[in-house]
Amino acid sequence: MTASVASVDPRLLRAFLAVAEELHFSRAAARLYVAQQALSRDVRRLERELGAELFVRTTRQVALTADGERLVPLARRVLVAQEELLTAFGRTRPLLVDLNSEGLGTTRRVLVRARELAPAHELTARYESGLTKAADDMLAGRLDASFGRFAGLAPAVRARLGHQPVRYEPMAVFLPEDHPLAALPEVPVRALAGATVYAGAGNAGTREWTGLARQLFERHGILPASPVPMAVGREEFARVMSRTRVPVLAVVDFSAMPGAVLRPLVDPVPLSPVSLVWRKSLVHPALDALRRGAAEISRAEGWLEKPADGWIPATDEDVMNGHM
Repeated sequence: MTASVASVDPRLLRAFLAVAEELHFSRAAARLYVAQQALSRDVRRLERELGAELFVRTTRQVALTADGERLVPLARRVLVAQEELLTAFGRTRPLLVDLNSEGLGTTRRVLVRARELAPAHELTARYESGLTKAADDMLAGRLDASFGRFAGLAPAVRARLGHQPVRYEPMAVFLPEDHPLAALPEVPVRALAGATVYAGAGNAGTREWTGLARQLFERHGILPASPVPMAVGREEFARVMSRTRVPVLAVVDFSAMPGAVLRPLVDPVPLSPVSLVWRKSLVHPALDALRRGAAEISRAEGWLEKPADGWIPATDEDVMNGHM
């Protein structure tokens, strides 16, 4: 790279990183909410300013050149430094947080408290379900923070993300209103032995949840429901529940759904380990507020105190305690 870089616009570096991470111009443009033509123009301008070709483009693929590979970590450091500078002087972009589902009380309460702690900053929520997908989006720069089972991610992915344990959340089960077990205030796990229960099978974005359910099911002879498209929204959930009559694994703080009752699972109490997760390079005052809010509520509610008969896989326990 031969040209002076003193005046390189950070916007051009963001365009470069989006293409470098997606290796696809149209996906990178969608991620940045710009036209593909404008993105290509910004990348060409950066190449001119640096005096280097950053990508090899063919009709079938986009690949980084040696100079492009060299620029990736440098561009990331520049953008982190810019974010720190803006933060120091009270200028920040909105923080995008995935709450997984509109029905989850735990994540919603943390976000509400964070907004109270940082009223000058915008925390924008999305609901796309699943830490597996959210982790990919965080590493690609499309998302800032999310919640979920951190141990369910691959070690190489966990190494690039920060996490803060928030809650050992007791699991529950949604049952059709006229299901034989619906009359019970709590459902013993053994009562589901031999039954088929849905736990997100087939949803690539929630593999961490499905993996946790699989371990629980194998211990107690519960049959995982076959993969089906995920029901999104209250009306669709009610329709699928009415048609299939298959119980659905959930957590105790999930909001009510039409045509179903939510019952806690007991004997033992299976626990869903919830962490706040973020990209390690992220510097943002709203993230600090999220972390403070999560810690406050966790302490006040005893969210990290496990019940005496609680069950959680040993790997999850190690990750929650910072041992892995």
